[in-house]
Amino acid sequence: MSKRNPEYDFVWCPGCGDFGVRRALEFALAEYTIENEKPHGSNVIVAGIGCSGNMVHLMEGDQPFGIHGIHGRTLPIALGIKSGRDDLNAVIVAGDGDFLSIGAEHIGPAAQRNLDVTCVIMDNGVYGLTKGQSSPTSDIGMVTASTPYGKIEIPMSPLNYYMTVGVSYIASYYSSKPKILAKYIQQAMDHRGFSIVHVQSPCTTYNDTYDLLKGKPRDGIKGLAWEIPDDHDPSNEKSAKELLQKPGIPLGLIYKFEGKTLQDRQQEIRERIGEKTVEANLASYTV
Repeated sequence: MSKRNPEYDFVWCPGCGDFGVRRALEFALAEYTIENEKPHGSNVIVAGIGCSGNMVHLMEGDQPFGIHGIHGRTLPIALGIKSGRDDLNAVIVAGDGDFLSIGAEHIGPAAQRNLDVTCVIMDNGVYGLTKGQSSPTSDIGMVTASTPYGKIEIPMSPLNYYMTVGVSYIASYYSSKPKILAKYIQQAMDHRGFSIVHVQSPCTTYNDTYDLLKGKPRDGIKGLAWEIPDDHDPSNEKSAKELLQKPGIPLGLIYKFEGKTLQDRQQEIRERIGEKTVEANLASYTV
């Protein structure tokens, strides 16, 4: 820690994009709890393994409840939380190496259920915590600790994948503007259903993409990130899919669909068949 950079601590490297994501999440949680008149303890942050997982330990101010889970299993943990306490606001924080590799198998089922949780995914294109190995979003040919002769797999396209499996709220932004990013995180928490905010969060040690994202004209770098036009209709699935075919990285709300959640369908079943008493459930095993 230093006077020049009071936010720096040993857990994240100086300049790490996750600092901006942390600040955005703090802004969003503060506004969410005020607007919904809920205590901070009604928010639950579920973290996986990786640099992003340290988020659960580094939140400042009023503390939400936190669970530091295991690699790739944030969604099953969040499903358990919402199944037991639907009134809690469950927020997943994970990275591309966690959420999109071993954790990818859980995204489709969560989308099909329309599980009412919010996922904030920090994508830096490498496994930063374990010294820079290639991840699902690393570019083909990228030289890393695990691919010394270049990565041979094509990179995953997370936003297209989320659309394909049916995620009902999809936003994309980067970590450099926390206040704007906070707006999309709060919208995702307000959304009833499965929401993902995918954040470009550069790793300054192993994959520094700040200039590549924002551009650096004097060096001839145009910049990959571009703002989604105001006339884009996020409720139109066809429009959202067409938007994702454009080159570069869109910034803003891509898609939003309001539909029944897993909890809504479970409640419909309870109302239709009624809830059995403990005694009735036990008696059914002896028939």
